[in-house]
Formats: sequence, structure tokens, C-alpha cells
Amino acid sequence: MKKKFILATIIAISSMLTFAQLPLPEIRQNGAVKQMFVNGKPFIMLAGELHNSSASSIEYMKPVWDNMAAMHLNTVVSAVSWELLEPEEGKFNFDLVDSQIDEARKRKIRLVIIWFASWKNGGSNYVPMWVKTNPQRFPVQVSKPVTSGKGSMFRESDRTMPLSPLGEASMNAEAKAFRVLMHHIKEVDHQHTVIMMQVDNEMGLLADSRDRSKLADAAWLKPVPAQLMNYFTKNKATLLPEMQEVWGRNGFKFTGTWAEVFGSDEWAEEVFMAWHYSVYINKVIVEGKAELNIPMYVNAWLGPQPGAVLPGEWPSGGPVARVMDVWHAGAPANDLLAPDIYVPDFKEVLAEYSRSGNPLWIPEARDEVGNLFWAIGHHAALGW
Repeated sequence: MKKKFILATIIAISSMLTFAQLPLPEIRQNGAVKQMFVNGKPFIMLAGELHNSSASSIEYMKPVWDNMAAMHLNTVVSAVSWELLEPEEGKFNFDLVDSQIDEARKRKIRLVIIWFASWKNGGSNYVPMWVKTNPQRFPVQVSKPVTSGKGSMFRESDRTMPLSPLGEASMNAEAKAFRVLMHHIKEVDHQHTVIMMQVDNEMGLLADSRDRSKLADAAWLKPVPAQLMNYFTKNKATLLPEMQEVWGRNGFKFTGTWAEVFGSDEWAEEVFMAWHYSVYINKVIVEGKAELNIPMYVNAWLGPQPGAVLPGEWPSGGPVARVMDVWHAGAPANDLLAPDIYVPDFKEVLAEYSRSGNPLWIPEARDEVGNLFWAIGHHAALGW
């Protein structure tokens, strides 16, 4: 019995050492394109995605794992919510995380985990109750209705409070929780079942082009941060046409308030919001990567699109293609901007998101197989 125990221990330690030598998942240049690499080999994610809260029940997921394996998926996009990970401040429950990793590993399925935290589809439904009930510490946004009236079909009636991206306490609290999550994944996932993280989901402000809270109003009247202006100045020749237009209409000013540099309409306010969302998310990603440096990304609810023509009719400030430059400036730790594609012109969206060296990954789309082949064949997409 003693010999068997010693042998089992040796095998376990040997396995851990072997896995420890495996390179982390990464996105890197491979010839003319960027690709996902898992355990040092190119990997195309042929994935399925769970519904928002499916993974909140271990019992519910039991038959689902087998269904996904039967579909021959090599990747599953699952979710971990802040409210269930940290139901009380400083107290964490990893049962749902561990179950997902274990069940996926048994079936040789990789995981892309969505971190539902400060924002999900423009709302803040997945933040813990101790955040929701303390708006003094965790400030919320104030909005007025958008003016065109064409975006109501895209709004979600069940959104709650949305947190303001200018709330420093909110940013620090989410970043702390995310770092704890990534530390735990590093400790339990030596085989790199988890290959990528999505940080929050379709963030941005619905029903207005910018936050009208006192906190945001004060920031709007301050000079545009030097970090953003330095990025724009350094990359002026290669900024995307949409950003060239917004910045250029006031004469490409290098200093001034937000209105002085970009104007005072919805498009200027979208830039303002994109800056604050990107800086917030960058803090979260930096903390997470300090524990486990795997690819991390943000996804976008698209706009403009049919029926939604002004920021706020899609989540204003989110990583839509027209403000990609702002996101690159504010969130340099982020690995890519990913489109959720439910609009008819699929190819146009891919072309927009393939600009500026952005690797292409499609976390949500209509179930049209021809588009999958176009994305992978024409744009070297990391996956679908």
C-alpha cells in the first residue's frame, strides 16, 4: 500500500511538472496573420456558447456538457459572474469555476470564460448585492433619453442601475475580484483548459450618449487626458477615418476640454465614454494578467446599425469599430476587440474589426455556416 501511494504521488508530481512546462495560451504572429496558440500549437476555436446564467447551476449543466461534447466542439464559451464569485465582499466561492474547468477537461474541451461583472449588455445586473445597494461608494450613471427615438427596440427592460465607468471604487473592487479569480484559475488549471477571458460584456451606456452624473459632468469639463492625446498625436497618420473625422472637425487640437477637442455632440460624447470604459477595463485586465497572463478581450454590441443611428441606441462607449482607436489608447493590456454580429452585413463588420491589426474572434453571431468559413478563410479568425 505504501509503495502504491509513493508511486501515485510521483506520477502526480510528474504530471504537474509536465503541465507547468507547457506554454501559456497566447495570440501571436504566425507568418502574415495572428493566431491563437494553445500548448504551443495553432488552435482555431470551433466553439459553442452557453446561455448567460446556465453555468450558475452545476446540476443544470450535467447533461449540457455531454451535449456539447457530442457536437464535437473544441471550445465552449462559458461564464462566471461577480455576484456568485464574491457574494460577500472579500468572501469567494469557486465551486462553479472548478466545476466548469473539471467538466470541460474531462471532455478535452477548452474554455473561454466570460467574466460578467460591472456591465452586461449596458446594465449592471451581475454585480454583487453589496455593490448594487451602495451607490454612494459605487456611483451609477445618470442618463437622459436619446433624441432620435430609433433605438428603443434594442434596449433591454431588465437592465439595472448601470455603474458609472468613472467610479474608482467600482473599478478597484472589480479588478480585485478578477485578480482573485485569475489566481485561482492559475492554481487549479495546470493543463490550460481556460485559454481566454472575456472581461465584462457589451459594456456601454444605453439611452444616452454619455453619463450625466455629477462625477461625469465634472470630468467632461476637464482637459482630455494626456495619455489619449499622446496616443492620437503619435498615431495621427494611421487613426481610423471615423476618429480622424471627430478629432479633425475642431482642428486636431492637442489640448483642451473634451468639447474643445472633440466637440459637444453625441459623437464627441461617445469618445468620452469610450475613454472611461477602456481605462476601467484596462485596470481589470492588468490585475488579472498579473496572476495569469492569457489572452483577454472585450466584446461589442454593434453600432451604428439599422434602427440605431446614435450613440446610446447602442451602448455608448463600448468597443464598437468607430472608437477602436480610443480603446487601443485606453486599454493597451486588452488583446482584441470582438464583434457580436447580428446585423445582416456580416462581411462589412469583419472588415471593420480587422483594421489596425486587431485579431478577429467572433464570440456571438447568427448561426450561418457560410459566415464561419468566410471569417476563418478570409480573415484568419481565431475562431467562432
